[in-house]
Amino acid sequence: MVGMLCRFIRWYQRAISARRQFRVCRFMPSCSQYMLEALQRFGLKGLLLGCWRILRCQPFCRGGYDPVPNHFTFRRQ
Repeated sequence: MVGMLCRFIRWYQRAISARRQFRVCRFMPSCSQYMLEALQRFGLKGLLLGCWRILRCQPFCRGGYDPVPNHFTFRRQ
């Protein structure tokens, strides 16, 4: 399951995200890269972290540098 999600995210990064003319994500690393790292580090729990990050990626959020946490948590560091 995690492997399929990782392959889908890599496909998205190559096929869709790379063809955009301007940067869309307000976070660093991008939301897709964050999701990929979270899945690799935490397995299916990483899916929850990635979805939480995507929900925060909107105009009213400050954005900026937000790496994947070392321990599974929803708190900001």
